[in-house]
Amino acid sequence: MATVARERVAATAPPEKGGRGISWTALIWIAPAVLLIVAFFIYPLIQTLIYSFENADSTKFVGFKNYIFIGTDPDMIEALRNNLLWLVLGTLLTVGLGLIIAVLVDRVKIEAIIKSALFIPMAISFVGASVIWKFVYDYSPQIGLLNAFLGLFHVPQQAWLQNPAIDNFALIVIYTWMWTGFSMVIISAALKGIPDDVIEAAKMDGAGRFTMFWSIMMPMIGPTLGVVATTMIINILKIFDVIYVETGGNYGTDVVAMEFYTRAFTDLDYGKGSALAILLTVVIIPVMIINVRRMRREEQGR
Repeated sequence: MATVARERVAATAPPEKGGRGISWTALIWIAPAVLLIVAFFIYPLIQTLIYSFENADSTKFVGFKNYIFIGTDPDMIEALRNNLLWLVLGTLLTVGLGLIIAVLVDRVKIEAIIKSALFIPMAISFVGASVIWKFVYDYSPQIGLLNAFLGLFHVPQQAWLQNPAIDNFALIVIYTWMWTGFSMVIISAALKGIPDDVIEAAKMDGAGRFTMFWSIMMPMIGPTLGVVATTMIINILKIFDVIYVETGGNYGTDVVAMEFYTRAFTDLDYGKGSALAILLTVVIIPVMIINVRRMRREEQGR
């Protein structure tokens, strides 16, 4: 009887993990995804890395010459400097304004209306938004909304997109207009996740609004702010559409992604274009890793 019982238990017991059948089944299921990753990510990445060490038409090995060019050419240095400006100012504006608006409209009667209005630009593509703002920035007051507004106060017209002193800031405004709504919605969701009893306890302890915001709300939504900030950083590092539509990289508005497009597809210099693509990849990957690790820590802490 004992032998029969053991046989029945063995027959009904689930198969051990790591068995041959399960491994082959898993391989079959993940094979299409693996093939797609290899074909459309791994192979192009390796090929681009190889091109980055070759000359313009990929017929001669030139070593690190293309990378040295990126660090020494005046146009490349200007593009890197503009990317840094975008990175600092664009991230601060989108995350900062998103945080401020999320706090100000939290639990007000028209909260849903305000959030919807600010989130609408996210429904517009970068190209569409750039076309809209190109009319806003147009030099002619008959077309350019901003110059027409300045004319009401007898302020001289401004060449917003042709003046190297202000054109980069004008372009960053477009990005801020589009992505502030996204930051606001994510941060607002984090604010609503703060338990009411924590807020009430702080009020009973005599905490003022600033103390409550800085000492209670900020630490509790810190992980969310980190995720939003890293998302903005990744977007800004590969910003292209706005510059391409508005200025084409002229008037001192060039960025790395714009230089990559120009070198690879206009000048047909695949060596320098590939080196720029690898540079963008190397810069973006660490930010993505930090973001993924932060999300994993949050999941483990739940």
